[in-house]
Amino acid sequence: MTPHLNLSGLDAILLDKNLAKLGDSYINFLYSMALTVIHGVPNGVKVSDRVLAEAARESGVRDLLPKRTPRGRVADAMESLIVYSLIKGYMEFEEMIRILVEAEDPPYEGFARIAREILRRLDLPEKSS
Repeated sequence: MTPHLNLSGLDAILLDKNLAKLGDSYINFLYSMALTVIHGVPNGVKVSDRVLAEAARESGVRDLLPKRTPRGRVADAMESLIVYSLIKGYMEFEEMIRILVEAEDPPYEGFARIAREILRRLDLPEKSS
């Protein structure tokens, strides 16, 4: 059972600060697990805003945000989108790990692949101009 989130549309998901807070922890755990699988030893890392902002640019998420959105908010949008997809069942943890492991390096490419797939699966109205 997935919890009900009171969000309407992609804008609301990308700009939700509570999702971003949860997403920050989730992204770090997700990438740490992927690195653990890749290297065979436990790993714990923090994913930088730079990596997530580059992934947002590569995946098209950046284009969905206002033009002058700072890097930190772009990273927050990625965190929100990815954790929202987990909560709502659009993409499972194991699938995200597999994508990150397959992409391996550079790290932004795996997150970009995840975001592109989530956007493809979401059934939400396009952002209005």
